[in-house]
Amino acid sequence: MSVFNIDEYGARTSALATDAITAAIKAAAAAGGGTVYVPSGVYRTGSIRLESNIELRLSPGAVLMFSDDPEHYPAVVSRWEGVKREVHASCIYGSGLTNVSVTGSGKLDGSGRAWWDKARNRPDELKYPRPKLISFDDCRRVTVKDVTLVDSPSWTVNPIRCRDVTVDNVSIYNPADSPNTDGINPESCSNVRISNCHIDVGDDCIAIKAGTEDTAERIPCENVAVTNCTMVHGHGGVVIGSEMSGDVRNVVISNCVFKRTDRGIRLKSRRGRGGTVEDIRVSNVVMEDVICPFILHLYYFCGPRGKDKYVWDKNPYPVTEETPRFRRVHFADITARRVHAAAGFIYGLAEQYISEVTFDNVDISMAEDATPGQPDMMAGLEDMNNRGFFVSNARDIRFRNVTVENHEGPAFYIENGEGVELQGCESRNTIKPERLVERVTSRPPGEAGAEKR
Repeated sequence: MSVFNIDEYGARTSALATDAITAAIKAAAAAGGGTVYVPSGVYRTGSIRLESNIELRLSPGAVLMFSDDPEHYPAVVSRWEGVKREVHASCIYGSGLTNVSVTGSGKLDGSGRAWWDKARNRPDELKYPRPKLISFDDCRRVTVKDVTLVDSPSWTVNPIRCRDVTVDNVSIYNPADSPNTDGINPESCSNVRISNCHIDVGDDCIAIKAGTEDTAERIPCENVAVTNCTMVHGHGGVVIGSEMSGDVRNVVISNCVFKRTDRGIRLKSRRGRGGTVEDIRVSNVVMEDVICPFILHLYYFCGPRGKDKYVWDKNPYPVTEETPRFRRVHFADITARRVHAAAGFIYGLAEQYISEVTFDNVDISMAEDATPGQPDMMAGLEDMNNRGFFVSNARDIRFRNVTVENHEGPAFYIENGEGVELQGCESRNTIKPERLVERVTSRPPGEAGAEKR
């Protein structure tokens, strides 16, 4: 194995090491590939661009401390929030590569605080969107393994249009109040494996995406496995969307723990995005201290044009290629404790119902000292607490062996539901005596409100 020690190419802990690291990468590439080795010590650097057949390995005690000077991050064409445009190059970046890895027991420190301050208080000073900590574009056989990632300027790990991606045994720490510091966001990727990770961040822990309606390339994100992960803080444990115009399908999420992640499993989109989310399975998950454990929502209003009437209007619109669809989503063997707003929130479009969703062996206990909040971002939705499942504009939904404890109002509120079944479900320790289920039909006048087939 060929090893290229960055110290041998002039890297010093007393000066910016970007040129030395780049020289080691170039030497390894010229030799047909190899390991670029970062020894113990703190090395300051700007953006690092990897090449094919390169493993960047950080030894125990090694830290790559990334500069917060925008001049050290040249502009590249990539995606930002699902749209292709010029952005600052990521701290670790590569495009069009094969067989590329970031490994070892060392640390990547994104020095994000200066970037966060600009994003919050002086956005005009940012010529381009902030760097991500690790991002690969249009690459094959990508591995991120064993490293610790802290204080990312924005999203932490963001493979885009990549195939065969492995993220394993990675620890990610970004402050809970840091803006847009998602943990791991595969975007329009295929064959993705995320396992054995601990993620504690300021935005979504894991977000699976496939571009927006403004992305010319409609590339799906598919064949994704998330397993054996622990997640803390953040706006969601595992989130799909809202950028999902290229479709998201074939996703399994298993054996995970979410704690104080605001939402648990969250699927979100809106009119105009188009695309389909389908064939999602979630099992063996424990959640604690979340606003809402389960969200499938098609009136999400954040993002460009999100406040337009077309997005928030509850009247049915014609079904077109701009109409998003959620279907075949299955939850099993899940426990959620200290839930604050609602046990679940399923809200389809008036013209395109969410369909084929099942809940099996799910146990939910609402917090006794619940903090009122909104299950998700939707126009006109008021704060609530200790509510059960709220189901609207949905078809072929099955709840089997589902228990809701310490709730107010019905355990299952169903509005415009077709084929919604409850089997072996229970309500326990209700705050006020209520029926188990309440069904309401309130479609806009003159329309059936059903999905056009």
